[in-house]
Amino acid sequence: MRRPVLGGVALALLVPFLSATQSPAATPGVELPERRRAAPELNVTVVADDLDHPWDIRQVDDTRYLVTERNRRRLTMLRDGGETMGVDLKKRRRIWVSGETGLMGLAVDPRFDSNRRIYMCSGWKTDGGGHDVRVVTWRLSKRLTSARPVDTLIKGLPSTSGRHGGCRLLIADNGALLVGTGDAAVSGNPQDLGSLGGKTLRLDPRTGKPWPTNPWAKKDGPRRFVLTYGHRNVQGLAQRKDGSLWSVEHGSFRDDEINRLRPGGNYGWDPDPGYDESVPMTDHSLPGKQVNARWSSGTPTIATSGADWVAGEGWGAYRGTLAVGCLGGQRLMFVKFTAKGKLRWDRAPAALREYGRLRGVTRDTDGSLLVTTDNGSGNDRILRVRPAG
Repeated sequence: MRRPVLGGVALALLVPFLSATQSPAATPGVELPERRRAAPELNVTVVADDLDHPWDIRQVDDTRYLVTERNRRRLTMLRDGGETMGVDLKKRRRIWVSGETGLMGLAVDPRFDSNRRIYMCSGWKTDGGGHDVRVVTWRLSKRLTSARPVDTLIKGLPSTSGRHGGCRLLIADNGALLVGTGDAAVSGNPQDLGSLGGKTLRLDPRTGKPWPTNPWAKKDGPRRFVLTYGHRNVQGLAQRKDGSLWSVEHGSFRDDEINRLRPGGNYGWDPDPGYDESVPMTDHSLPGKQVNARWSSGTPTIATSGADWVAGEGWGAYRGTLAVGCLGGQRLMFVKFTAKGKLRWDRAPAALREYGRLRGVTRDTDGSLLVTTDNGSGNDRILRVRPAG
């Protein structure tokens, strides 16, 4: 079914620097070199509406995009001209929806033109009447009107009520598939290498086997897949131009985090026993060494979510920043790091504080950003954000 959607409603708005959080790296009275570059005016265009909790958006070719809708268990094809078409998901009824879990992360195979393969992370109804979270390979039909599951790459990601279900996907430049997972609000999961919850995972998307350079790739059990651990609820994954991998994570009542991923790193979340959320997000009282966040929100959280790096002409001061969607904070935040990954500043343009909760952020091939809203009730949109001029 095709239907027109709201398109071409562009708002060319002057975007001042507005502070999203108090950046510990910013020194009062010191003008950093990056700040001397002007912040551009931004065009914000609504390219699709009538969506419900769109979780992820990925480009499949020059004019078409796929969108996952969490609660509707729906995969939608979006054309650049503003038309949408539902993709018929075979075995759709097996997708389990509850709370924060449903049809979530999406990745498109680099060889999609020839194999029509995509990867989706979702809740799943198991044969025994239970449920888990898993990553499934799907193949689209030749006309891209339907998709069927062809392989389960990894299963058994923990799920309880649907809280803290994760689950972001990223295909890295070397071909590895990264999976960001939530801890399912279970105390022991983040620090337990025998659990897939509260981790970033890395595997081969062709075979589902652990990526050969994983820290515990030659061990038995779930730890073979683990890249990093000690996370609460990973919502964003992005790879910087220098090849470094970064995650974005929900905090408890404090300290959403942006982390630079270090293979084998422990990022310090341990609410055990009793899921005690009063503990620090990075708890240095734990045995061993914990990896500090490169950015944290402080109190209260702003519920950081999807993210991508900004590249291309015209972005001025925002070029090279990490653009992060914020749910509770209802903003798009641009975070600047040095080449070595040290925080410089973060800013949230006023123009992108008008759309409510923002979840997904994906850089298009033309350098613009595709941002999904997450307000529910069928009122969600996909926004295209680009510098004016």
